[in-house]
Amino acid sequence: YVSDAGTPAVSDPGARLVAAVRAAGLSVVPLPGASSVTTALSAAGAVDEHGAFVFAGFLPAKAGERATAVQALAAEPRAVVLLEAPHRIEALAAALAPLGERPVTLGRELSKQFEQIVTQPAAGLADWLAADAQRARGEFVVVLHPQASAGNSDDAGLRVLALLLTELPLKSAVRLAAEITGTPRNTLYDAALQLKKDAGDA
Repeated sequence: YVSDAGTPAVSDPGARLVAAVRAAGLSVVPLPGASSVTTALSAAGAVDEHGAFVFAGFLPAKAGERATAVQALAAEPRAVVLLEAPHRIEALAAALAPLGERPVTLGRELSKQFEQIVTQPAAGLADWLAADAQRARGEFVVVLHPQASAGNSDDAGLRVLALLLTELPLKSAVRLAAEITGTPRNTLYDAALQLKKDAGDA
């Protein structure tokens, strides 16, 4: 059995065939190849030093079931990897929008000619896709970054913000710090204004 659409038994019915082969007493020999899951994770910077993540595959096609699945995954402390097809990527982006500023990395056509990897806040992913029709074409891997605790996220966000403000305009620094750390933009914006004020008073 050979799959031309990814690793068998990961996102296709191959697991049933593998189980039948093993039940018949025959051997199963894997031939590893490119993995969109690990490729996306390596570019997302979303896993901790332990490398922990959850592979959730394709979420349900029905809107209500998909929303329920997203709600359940929102509480997952590890990075979550999803797969999605081009005709459903916009629906998935809409379902992820309630997660707000939580960073989401989208990998499109990974390892192919038109590869594209971007990180957006969950609330902005649908708008990013809508800005260019080409962005919704191809096969997708979506990495939902871990939900950091509020205290740790805010501390990291302020540290990153302070560094970015030395090189970038205020709004750009706030946007990037929010995408990198998941800290709410309004928190970072208020902090940036205070940092600018303190620098002016010094």
